[in-house]
This record gives sequence, C-alpha cells and structure tokens, in this order.
Amino acid sequence: MATSNVKQALGDLNKESFVSLLTKIIGESKFLQNNPPELIPEEDRVVNHVLDCLRPYSTATGGGPLVINHVTYFPGRGNLIVEYPGTQPGKILSFVGMHMDVVTANPNDWEFDPFSLSIDGDKLRGRGTTDCLGHVALVTELMKRLAETKVKLKSTVVAVFIANEENSAITGVGVDALVKAGLLDKLKGGPLFWIDTADKQPCIGTGGMIPWKLHVTGKLFHSGLAHKAINALELGMEALKEIQLRFYKDFPPHPNEQVYGFATPSTMKPTQWSYPGGGINQIPGECTISGDVRLTPFYNVKDVMTKLQEYVDYINENISKLDTRGPVSKYILHDENIRGSLTLTFDEAMSGVACDLDSRGFHVLCKATEEAVGHVKPYSITGSLPLIRELKDEGFDVQTAGYGLMATYHAKNEYCLLSDMCEGYLVFASIISQLED
Repeated sequence: MATSNVKQALGDLNKESFVSLLTKIIGESKFLQNNPPELIPEEDRVVNHVLDCLRPYSTATGGGPLVINHVTYFPGRGNLIVEYPGTQPGKILSFVGMHMDVVTANPNDWEFDPFSLSIDGDKLRGRGTTDCLGHVALVTELMKRLAETKVKLKSTVVAVFIANEENSAITGVGVDALVKAGLLDKLKGGPLFWIDTADKQPCIGTGGMIPWKLHVTGKLFHSGLAHKAINALELGMEALKEIQLRFYKDFPPHPNEQVYGFATPSTMKPTQWSYPGGGINQIPGECTISGDVRLTPFYNVKDVMTKLQEYVDYINENISKLDTRGPVSKYILHDENIRGSLTLTFDEAMSGVACDLDSRGFHVLCKATEEAVGHVKPYSITGSLPLIRELKDEGFDVQTAGYGLMATYHAKNEYCLLSDMCEGYLVFASIISQLED
C-alpha cells in the first residue's frame, strides 16, 4: 500500500478511546508499584485491560488479524506480544519496552491522587502517565487501529508490552526472559523502537549504571580521646575523594559524547551515607557510603568496575598515605595493630547504548518526528534503560523514543500531555508507512 494510503488508513489517535483505556490502566497503578520485597507489581492487571481492547480483533476469537501471546514467567506478572501480520515474510518492525510496572508514589506528597487518572486541560495526570502506562495505552490504540482497518502491509508490526522494568531485584520476569526464550529473535529482521523515553525526540544514547557500596571500617572510641579512634567517617570522606579523582582521570569526557549530545560525561558520586548510630560523643567505627557510576556508552562497564576495585586495593595497601583531618586523625593505630580498611561491593550493573546513527530505523524515526512534531533534535542522557545494549549487541537495530515528559519522569505529580501522545501516534503511523517503501 502506498505510504500516503497507510497514513490515511491509520488516521489520528482516537482520543476518547485512548483516554478511556488510560483511565482503566492508571486505576491499577497502586498495584503496579515495583519496589520489592514490599511492593511487587501485578502487571496482569494491565494485560487484562489491553486484552479486553484487542481480543475482539484476535485470531484466537476469529474476530480479526491480531496474533496475541500472553507470556508469563511469574504468576500475575505477564508480558504481552501482539502481532499484526504483514504479507512479506521476514519484513518486520516492532515497538517494544512499553512496561506495565511503575515506580512508587506516596499520595501524601502529591497534589492529586497518583492512582487514578485526572484531567486538567491537556494534562493527563497520574503515576505512569509518562512512564510508561501512557505508552502502553498509546501502542494498544495503534494495534487496535491496524486491526480495525485491516490495512494491507508488507511489514509485520509487533508490539511487546513488558513486565518488570523499574526494578532489577527480581529477574526472569520481563524482557530478559522473553529474549532468553527466543521470543524476540525474529524482531532482528527490522527496526526495534523502544518506547520508554520522553520529550518526543529520538533518544540516541543512554548511560550505563554501576551501583556501588563502600564499607569503611575504623575503630569506635570516645570523641574526647580521638587519638585512640580511627574515624570511619573521615576515612570514608578522604577515600571517596581519592577514588573520585582517579575515576575522573581514567574516564574523562569522551569525544563521542558531543556527537551524541550527552548532557553530562560519565560520573561517579555518592548518593547515600549510613552508619550504625551512636552518641554525639562517639567517633564511629564503621559506615557505608553508597552511590552509582553513570557511564556513557563509549566506556566498558566491566573495565570501570575493575578500576574501582584497583583504587580501593591501592588505598587499603597505602592507607597511611591518605590525607587526614587534624593532628590526631589517623587510619592506623600502631600500638594496637589496627588498620582502617575499605570494602567495595557492587549491585547489578547495566550498560548504556549508543544507537546506530546510520541505520534505517534511525532515519525513519527522525523523518517521522519531523513530520509529526515539526522538528527533530536527537538527544542523549546518562539515565539507563535495561537490556537495550544487549539487544543492540545481539544484532537488533534499536532506536528509542517516548512521548511523556522528562520533567515528570519518576517525579511527584507525574503527568503527560494528550497533545504529545497524539503526536506520538502520528510518529508511529509514519514509521509504519515509511517502512513499506
């Protein structure tokens, strides 16, 4: 079918239908919060609403062309693969990454109820409107329109709605399990658009993330006898300063960061500090500093982890060379044969991605964005998205986009704009039509 005919058949987003579906989905968001072990999402609550919308057009019911596969690896936590078959074998494009879990929300901190959809002019308000339940509803409407119109396409269009994106404490539930099972293999045949970013522009680069913990051991003692203590807080501060200095020397701003438009280079910084507690007159004998590395995709995550461990090993071996704070501050008590020490551990790390700027998928996304939004300005951030680097390394043409608002991403009082979602729908329609040529 000619490009213009595909666009004409798909038309504009059905706003009434979209808002109605989003109202039902946001109404489940209290049960979609992902923060184990306290909060484990029930993504099938969303799956059921999507199925209610698409099942009348499913081959399973004889009502239409959609091939629907509800894939579950953990009770109540399903994924959904929806396929609109094309006529040309192997010709395919996919929209992936629309996740059905959300980050937590405390209603006491919000100006409106986070767990129900409210509408304020163009604003659609509630937890998940931007990230990522708005995209779940949007792509559902796209697949519904394809099925309603039965537009004849060469390309097969696949939508993959996923579980368990917001937290990696539990694995084997979402897209990682789908990839392992080979259920996404055929998507390698064409562009894969990961729909979970924001601000309507192509996101061409993301950051890797390395969560780290630095446990500091000193010696607890009375603050009036500071010469008999090893102050774990002071040791932690000085050690962290040395580690950061070495990190920024070994992983400086990379030339490709300007090409991709990264707002920041790689960073290594503390975000949390804890200690067992004690009186104001006690010098702490231990503490833990936690933080993360956000790494542009031009550096290797494993190389950084190795280097960080080398820094800590060096400090431990040369702890007397570390700067101190005042005339009795020290990290070795020779008369007691006690040395301060550092222990570095990591939680699960992930790699960033630099999308292929020469691929068909990228050029199609840019043209579609220019048509629908009026301009195109790709950007990169050191925020992280799970698994897309692995997909790219396995041969997928991964591109990323999204139509919520970065300013409300994971934030209190989250909302998206209906007008932005309408433009997102037009981007999808343009992508499908362009890939027919």
